[in-house]
Amino acid sequence: MSPLPDPTPTQPPADTPVPIPPPPGPAPAQPPLTHASTSPHLTPPTPAAPSLPAPENAAPTGRFLAHATLVTASLSIAAALLGLVRDQSLARLFGAGRDTDAFLVAWTVPEFAATLLIEDGLAFALIPAFSGALARRARGEPGDPVRSLVAGTLPRLTLAFTAVGALLAVAAPQFVAALAPGLPDPALAVDCTRLTATCVLSFGLAGYSSAVLRAHRRFLAPAAIYLAYNVGIIAAMYALGGRWGVRSAALGVAAGGCLMVLVQLPSVVRQLRRRRISGTQAGAAAAAQPLNVPLLATVLLFALCRQSQVLIERFLASELPAGAISHLNYAQKVAQIPMTLSMMLCTVTFPVVARALADGDTERARTRVEQDLALAGCLVLLGTAAVVACAPQLIGLLFQRGAFTAQDTAATAGVMRVYALGLLGQTLTGVLVRSYFSAGRPAWYPVAAMTAGIVATSWTGAWTLGSWGVTGIAAANATGITLTAVLLLAGMRLRSVPIRTGSVLRELSRPLRAAVVATVAGGFVAGLPSAPLAGLAAGAATVTVVFVLLGWALGAQGFAPALRSVRSLTRKLAHAVLR
Repeated sequence: MSPLPDPTPTQPPADTPVPIPPPPGPAPAQPPLTHASTSPHLTPPTPAAPSLPAPENAAPTGRFLAHATLVTASLSIAAALLGLVRDQSLARLFGAGRDTDAFLVAWTVPEFAATLLIEDGLAFALIPAFSGALARRARGEPGDPVRSLVAGTLPRLTLAFTAVGALLAVAAPQFVAALAPGLPDPALAVDCTRLTATCVLSFGLAGYSSAVLRAHRRFLAPAAIYLAYNVGIIAAMYALGGRWGVRSAALGVAAGGCLMVLVQLPSVVRQLRRRRISGTQAGAAAAAQPLNVPLLATVLLFALCRQSQVLIERFLASELPAGAISHLNYAQKVAQIPMTLSMMLCTVTFPVVARALADGDTERARTRVEQDLALAGCLVLLGTAAVVACAPQLIGLLFQRGAFTAQDTAATAGVMRVYALGLLGQTLTGVLVRSYFSAGRPAWYPVAAMTAGIVATSWTGAWTLGSWGVTGIAAANATGITLTAVLLLAGMRLRSVPIRTGSVLRELSRPLRAAVVATVAGGFVAGLPSAPLAGLAAGAATVTVVFVLLGWALGAQGFAPALRSVRSLTRKLAHAVLR
């Protein structure tokens, strides 16, 4: 899916930032001290040398952010749809039984790697680091701080990725035994784990490349990586599934990881070749800048704690009848789509918040975070209402074919409805934790908050497993992540960007009330038609209409930018069709 064209001839693509002239008046000789300038890993600022303003140094306009978000969301939607095709193919070819349970244990590796190395962990450390390097380069420091940061971090991280991947491949039997002791076919899971272990290196390099590009406000290539990843998996399953069985999906993970790196490589090379050197910088060279190790430790620990929810779920579900892990997996994959789409704005604005803090502009960072919370909350609550109201129809249309039976549909839909109750908590956690780490400093409070959520998930899951089965595991997930979101929100004022917590809570209550009413109305309407497609269409339309009308009547702040985005998308589609 290609980015949508813009009807305005002067609008650049999302992969090219909008250059903005500096404000009038003389530039200060010495910038104020910021988080970036006081870090022990950064060189003190020097007087700015005269040079042309780089696009990544100018404050992004709302138009640029909207366009970048639109392109990112478009590619992410395409990737999510292709992910559904991937899951449909897995269900069609291999069903929901002992083979898919074995593969999904190995699937834990790319799930962890994506969270730790692409989506959360590594990005939380690298994007603020590169934002600080860009800020220092804009102030005219000697050499090229961006290249020096790459020289000080990429070789060491590559070595670490390689070592961890090799260790995981060697220790695959122990990994499977610890993760799923009740698995019916551990040997198959070991084979799949050894294939997926290669993604530690490929995902690490893909995440590093994504952080470099996003800090430079290049979002096109990073948004396309999951398209390439899913293409690799789907192609491997259909090409080798008859001979290799479910192992073909694991091989597809390895191939898809390599494609993620290749998609971004040309853009990364172009950015690192660009170098603006003024007269005072000529001949100077910056020393290699090491990565802030305490910061990296905290972000990786947070991401590890968050993703360990998957380990807990797989561990508990391994004691249940065959297919339980698969039902939970399919439910999560579908339910997480609204959360993933709601987080697209934060993918674009996280570098903006990090750069604002690096420049000392706390007010701009606070306003941006509050707007992100309002808009992301509205989007995810609308998606949650649709998922809960139309769960049986949605799962039936997506998966009920081939080896995936009507009983599998009913079980998966029940799990998905409970799991979806935690989507708001997942979205708030994703938005808030970016604020904690956007200053580029170690933050242990998010790790403690996530640990509390993991403990709640473990205890709730163990307590409900006997009576509720796999549905109890989904309820435990929702309970734990919601607790984490509450703790992160409570600690924002003193430990992160000083948002107005009371105002944020009042704002979130408006779309939440609208979502409750929309879910009830949509569920009733979706159950009236006998055909799943008609039920899904009627239920989704009812949810959307009720949610929008109530949200608008209640004055939800997130509706205004959402409607502007819809109008912008409509204009772009009309221009693309009519020109």
